Amino acid sequence: MRSYKTQADAISTLPSGIPFIIANEAAERFSYYGMRAILVVYMTQYLLTASGQTAHLSEQDAQGYFHLFVSSVYFMPLLGALLADVCLGKYRTIIGLSLFYCLGHLALAIDDTRTGLILGLALVALGSGGIKPCVSAHVGDQFGDANRHLLAKVYSWFYFAINFGAFASMLATPWLLEHHGPAAAFAVPGLLMLLATGVFWGGRFRFIHKPPAGRMAMRILFNRESWAVLAKLAGIYAFITIFWALFDQTGSSWIIQAQKMDRWLWGIELLPSQIQAANPLLIMLLVPLFSYGVYPLLGRFFKLTALRKISIGLFLAVLAFALAGGIQRQLDVGAAPNIGWQLLAYVILTSAEVMVSITCLEFSYTQAPVAMKSMVMALYFLSVAAGNLITSAVNFFIQNDDGTLKLVGADYFWFFTALMLVTAVVFVWASRRYQEDTAATS
Repeated sequence: MRSYKTQADAISTLPSGIPFIIANEAAERFSYYGMRAILVVYMTQYLLTASGQTAHLSEQDAQGYFHLFVSSVYFMPLLGALLADVCLGKYRTIIGLSLFYCLGHLALAIDDTRTGLILGLALVALGSGGIKPCVSAHVGDQFGDANRHLLAKVYSWFYFAINFGAFASMLATPWLLEHHGPAAAFAVPGLLMLLATGVFWGGRFRFIHKPPAGRMAMRILFNRESWAVLAKLAGIYAFITIFWALFDQTGSSWIIQAQKMDRWLWGIELLPSQIQAANPLLIMLLVPLFSYGVYPLLGRFFKLTALRKISIGLFLAVLAFALAGGIQRQLDVGAAPNIGWQLLAYVILTSAEVMVSITCLEFSYTQAPVAMKSMVMALYFLSVAAGNLITSAVNFFIQNDDGTLKLVGADYFWFFTALMLVTAVVFVWASRRYQEDTAATS
C-alpha cells in the first residue's frame, strides 16, 4: 500500500503538490464567494415555503442572517485548527470538512425553503470555515530548506487564485440566479466545490503530510508564554473586529443599496450582486501597487510599521462608509446616483482591506510561536466572526415591533461610520502603547 510523504523532498524547484493546492483554492473560492454573493438577494426575493408560497425575508432580517452566517464561517477555523493540529492533521481535516461543504451546497440547490437555507448554510459554514486555517498552512508544509525561497512566489499565486475565483464567481453566480433561478445558482458553486475536493484528493500522494502534534499542541496552547502572545494579538484583533463589521456589508447593505441605484456603467447594466466583483479585481491590482508604489512612497516620510499601515487602513474604511452614507442620503431623497459612486467606495474600502487585512495576517504570522501558527490564524478569523456578529445584532436590534426601524436610510451608514472613526482614533493611541510595551520587553 502506497504511503504518504511526511518529509519535504530535497529539491530546489516547486513541490509537485502545489498545482493541486492552487487549483483547489481557486475552485473553492469560486464556490464560497459565488454562493455568498447571492444570499441577500435570494433571501429577499426567492425564498419559499414548503407549499411553494413566497417566504421572503425583510431587508433587515436578510442582512442579520447574512452576517450571522459569515460570523459562523469565521468562527469555525477554531474547530478546524484544533482538528488539524491535535487530531487529524491538515490533509484529513481539509478532505473531511470539504465533504460537509459539498452537502451544504446540495441542500441549498434542492431545497428553497427556510429549512434548506438553514441546513445548507450550517454545512457550508462548517466546511468553509473549518478548512480556512489549514489550507494556507498546508502550503507552507510542502517546502523544505532547499526550495523555501520559492514560498513567497507560491503564496502570491495562492492569493491570486483566491481572488480570481472570487472575481469569476461574483460575476457568474448573480447571472445564473437572474436567468436560471436559485437551483442552478447554488448547484454550479457546489459542483466547483466537488471538483475542488476531487483535485485536492488527487494530490494526496504528492503532498507532504505533517502529522498532528497531538498532546504537544495542547501543552503549547496552554503554556503561559503562548497565552501572553495571544493576549497581545487579541488586543489588536479587538479593533480589527469593527473593520470587519463594516467591510462585510459589501455583501448585504451595499447590495440592497445597489438595487436602488442607476446600474448602467460604461454601457453595461450590472446586476446588484455583480458590483461585489470589484473587490477581488481591485485586490489583484492594488496589492502590487501598494507593495511597489504606495508603501515605498509613504516610507520616505515616516517609518511605515505594520501597525501604522493598519491605522491608515482603518481611516480609509471610515472614508469609504462615509461615501456609502452620502450615496444613501441621495437615495433617501428620491435621487438615483450612478453605481460608479459605489465603485469609488469599493476602491477606497479595498485599499483599506490591503492595509488592514493583509498586513494583520502577516503581522500575526510573524508574532505567533512556531507551533501555534494555525491557532493564531484561527484567532485572527475570530475577529471577522465577531465583527459580523456585531453587524447581525445591530440589524436585529434596530427593528421595532411595529415594523419601523431605529436607524433609517443614511442613518444606518452614519452609525457605522461613527463607530469606525472612534475605533480608528483609539487604535492609533493603543498601537503606540503596544509598540512601547514590545520595545520594553524585547
